[in-house]
Amino acid sequence: MVPTDRTLDLTELCDAANVTPRTVRYYIQQGLLPAPESRGPGAHYHEGHVVRLRLIRRLQREHLPLGEIRERLARLTDAEVNQLLRSAPPPKRDASALGYIRNVLAGGAPDALSAATVRLSESRARFAESPEPSAARSTWERIALTRDVELHVRRPLTRDQNRLVDRLLQLARELTREELR
Repeated sequence: MVPTDRTLDLTELCDAANVTPRTVRYYIQQGLLPAPESRGPGAHYHEGHVVRLRLIRRLQREHLPLGEIRERLARLTDAEVNQLLRSAPPPKRDASALGYIRNVLAGGAPDALSAATVRLSESRARFAESPEPSAARSTWERIALTRDVELHVRRPLTRDQNRLVDRLLQLARELTREELR
């Protein structure tokens, strides 16, 4: 851990959290990380940035979308984030996209998809029923189809668009099954 009274420059932050500068900037832009104490080459970060970056990475490995991660982090203090990081991670499971799809097809939700995520899905469905979703309230969802193939969907969608995405996912599952034979 980095001492709490010490500030870090961008390079030190990236080294401490094992991320790239581009990732840090993107997470700040997306509201996952607070902005640094100052701007430009003299920007300073602190331990709270490091622990938030580490928790973001952990939640991504659990297949949580960035929108859900952002909502969870917004409610937490740095001390709470640090406490979550110290807690035991969920049990290991097949982390591949194919393992994720198999688990979903088997009727199980991935471990990381808690009741809060189910509520988020329900609220997305409500938004999708409106004829023209508001661009200001939209978020991008990344759906991994295989290790190297992803589908990016801007949510919320209309009912017809949701049906199209469901059909695309169904076809992707069929293609994936054919590849395994």
